[in-house]
Amino acid sequence: MSAGALMGRVRMMLARAVIAGVNDLAGVQAVQLDVLDEETLDDVERFGTYGLASHPHPGAEAILACIGGLRSHGIVIGVEDRRYRLKVEAGEVALYDDLGQKVHLTRDGIVIESTKPVTVKAPHAIVDADRVDLAGEGGKAVARVGDAVANGKIVEGSAKVFAA
Repeated sequence: MSAGALMGRVRMMLARAVIAGVNDLAGVQAVQLDVLDEETLDDVERFGTYGLASHPHPGAEAILACIGGLRSHGIVIGVEDRRYRLKVEAGEVALYDDLGQKVHLTRDGIVIESTKPVTVKAPHAIVDADRVDLAGEGGKAVARVGDAVANGKIVEGSAKVFAA
């Protein structure tokens, strides 16, 4: 291989691309990419991070790695979508989507936000906290089974669970 051909392959090893479509039906997600002006690549494998799954929208940006500098053997090694990117402080981590939903590990604690219902599916769930406020802070103590009730009013409620 000539030095010029070798340099061409080196230059083709990494490229920026725009996702044009996603096929999430196979064992590995495949994407269609617009790479250079009038260069489209079909069925390019997208490698993700174990334990995290995402389905990017068309228009998201990708980093394409071409093994041996061959466009016929490309893999997507990273995807970003600046339209929806959540900005976090140094050291923070977040899981987020295009609807504004997020699980944010902040410097002050974990914040879960959603505009949709949040469902917990488990055979048993435990909340271990010094205080639980249902529907916001400032509510009255919630009665538990066995708490004192007199004349239809709760005389003694929980010291940990409150509801607005």
